[in-house]
Amino acid sequence: MPFVPLPFVVALLLFILLWVVARREDEAAPNLPLLGLILLAALQSILTGLRWGYGIREVGYIAPVSAAIMPSLLYAGVSRLVRTSHRRWPALLMLHAAPAAIVMLLVIVRRDAVDMALVAIDFIYAAAILWLLRSGADGLRLAPFDGAVPAYRAIIAAALALCLSALVDMLVSFELASGHGDRAATIIGIANLFILVIVGVAAAAASQSHVPGTLADPIDQLSPPDDGEDADTIARVNELMQEKKLYRDANLNLNRLARRAGIPARQISAAINRATTRNVSQYVNEHRIAEACRLLGETGQSVTEIMFAAGFQTKSNFNREFRRVTGTTPLAWREKNARAPSLASPLSS
Repeated sequence: MPFVPLPFVVALLLFILLWVVARREDEAAPNLPLLGLILLAALQSILTGLRWGYGIREVGYIAPVSAAIMPSLLYAGVSRLVRTSHRRWPALLMLHAAPAAIVMLLVIVRRDAVDMALVAIDFIYAAAILWLLRSGADGLRLAPFDGAVPAYRAIIAAALALCLSALVDMLVSFELASGHGDRAATIIGIANLFILVIVGVAAAAASQSHVPGTLADPIDQLSPPDDGEDADTIARVNELMQEKKLYRDANLNLNRLARRAGIPARQISAAINRATTRNVSQYVNEHRIAEACRLLGETGQSVTEIMFAAGFQTKSNFNREFRRVTGTTPLAWREKNARAPSLASPLSS
């Protein structure tokens, strides 16, 4: 019976994951860097299987280069959810191609320095990603509010997985240098699982990554905090939520909300953070849950129909936010409140 290394199984799962994410029917542009990350991770897993499962040493010239590309793809995917302008993308492309070019050169002239270069690349990009998201989930200005929080958590996990991968690379380098190369294969197998973690969480972020085809640049100068200004900002946002029912827009994100309100995105985020101690995605989703509660109590629509009517796109996000706001499930809430004479909005508590 032919031997099938575990990395090949991992690669198959990644290809299936890529197919599932890529076939999403969505009007918005896909997050190509994150999709590319899934594809590259699958190819990297195949190279790992060829090297350590079948002893094909020649793939050692390719694997380090592809490993150097993966962190930059993750960063590019996150950047597409954070930045509102991509006018400098040619210069950025050259910048982020530099790590792979450096590793390619080291593979040829200094093989002993390749591992440390990969470690440095992983740590540098992990720090850069964490810096991009220093303002929390509100930093994902181009991610829909429906999935901003899970996408944020997934990206943070991916950045931490980069750090873990770098630590494993350091351990492998130490094992080889100390003459325990027989244990390197086991350690690299564990490292391959880290790659799967990185790609899994990146895919979770990609599934929430609706990047508009054209990006308008809103005014983004944040004025000093002011209680009156905060009140005016929140009043304007509430007007859009309650009168315009803007929360029903399933693709609503912070950038789009800022354009509709005519207020800088960071000003909206700061005002809501200070006034409610919640991020903007939670704030908007609470309006959606209030609408869902109204529909659950006053109509006979199914939970799925209500979910879409309230502005949610996925059942998992809807159920998570519903439980966060009300402390129960939609069906349990309907059973308890459908015949009540008056329905209290969960926002009033």
